[in-house]
Amino acid sequence: MAYYNRSIKIIMMFFLTTLVSSQNVFPQADSQFRIGRLKYSGGSDWYNDPSAEVNLLKYAQEHAGIDALPRYEFVEPSSDRLFSYPMLFMTGHGNIVFSEYEVKQLREYLVRGGFLYVDDDYGLDKAFRREMKKVFPQSQIVELPFSYGLYHCWFDFPNGVPKIHEHDKGAPQGFGIFYEGRLVVFYTYESNPSDGWADPEIHNDPPEVREKALRFGTNILVWALTH
Repeated sequence: MAYYNRSIKIIMMFFLTTLVSSQNVFPQADSQFRIGRLKYSGGSDWYNDPSAEVNLLKYAQEHAGIDALPRYEFVEPSSDRLFSYPMLFMTGHGNIVFSEYEVKQLREYLVRGGFLYVDDDYGLDKAFRREMKKVFPQSQIVELPFSYGLYHCWFDFPNGVPKIHEHDKGAPQGFGIFYEGRLVVFYTYESNPSDGWADPEIHNDPPEVREKALRFGTNILVWALTH
């Protein structure tokens, strides 16, 4: 079984490198995989921990062979640059407000093959659920079972989302929004993996906690690239 898993990962590593270099749904200025930090209105700190994506992309380069560009880049949902990113990341501590045009843009981005990862940094949940209902009014936000492929696609997380930071001392949860059977939005709650991606001195997480967060983030990247 161990040999089988290693073989699958070697095949996936080749596939990831090929996929990133041949993106055509979301044309990029270069062939390297990039993440767009979603800049939204409403007053919440969408910009916090700018080192998070940089560190995650570096880790994914080293441990999953993803040809990534480790750089902090932000994009507004109203911008056409939205469509140059195969993956968007959104986080913060408070309110989110999408305009009617931003709702239309986000839906188009996701329907066309884009992927959005949202991490509740504490206090984002109510606004996130309200605004995403505007983007996909007919879709439910559903909790993903521990057996779901994202939790096992590179590193194995048999209990689903790992606990990185305490919020209200609840169990960590992972939710999704699906469009035509494809996971288009992944949302983590009571976990906060992205805090674990930030530079060590920001949150003073012990090395083993940061490692767990970075491994989980790598799974998210692999899933976004292969699905």
